[in-house]
Amino acid sequence: MQQPMYNAGMHEPENNAATSKGLGRGMVIAAWILLLMLLTLFFNDRLDKQKNPNQQLAGNITAGVPEVRLQRNRFGHYVATGAINGQPVEFMLDTGATDVSIPVAIADRLGLQRGQTTNYHTANGTITAWQTTAREIQLGPLTLGPVRASINPHDRSNAVLLGMSFLKQLDFSQQGNTLTLKYPTPETRQ
Repeated sequence: MQQPMYNAGMHEPENNAATSKGLGRGMVIAAWILLLMLLTLFFNDRLDKQKNPNQQLAGNITAGVPEVRLQRNRFGHYVATGAINGQPVEFMLDTGATDVSIPVAIADRLGLQRGQTTNYHTANGTITAWQTTAREIQLGPLTLGPVRASINPHDRSNAVLLGMSFLKQLDFSQQGNTLTLKYPTPETRQ
């Protein structure tokens, strides 16, 4: 009785086809993953710009006075990137806020000192916050300081409310969805 001869080479085309099929499937999966990652980056960038259309503020000079023009975001707010004491922050302009209101996490990152506690009356009721002073606040070409501020332990957001302790030092006007802020001229100072 003769034993059948085994030829290892007979199974090679079958193994190559399976390997190629697995490699092709892996490439398709990798392409889908890459496409999903690119779409995520694209839409995150679009959402960021819808939330804060004023990430790159360029100033203008009108009649020798620096000014900044802010576009309203899709939610109806004026949100802009600026700086406190030279460190970047995101501002939400709030003419209803007495002071610049800084969430405690941002204040800690900025190294702001917690001063005396004081009560503030907000839309959500009375809160207690710490008084502090920002050495300098910058919004585009506009820089003011020192500016009275508060450190709000109840605010968990990532935005600083840019209140009247900053805004009252500027002239501002709204036309449509654009808010223009500039240093006051002698004629507009009271």
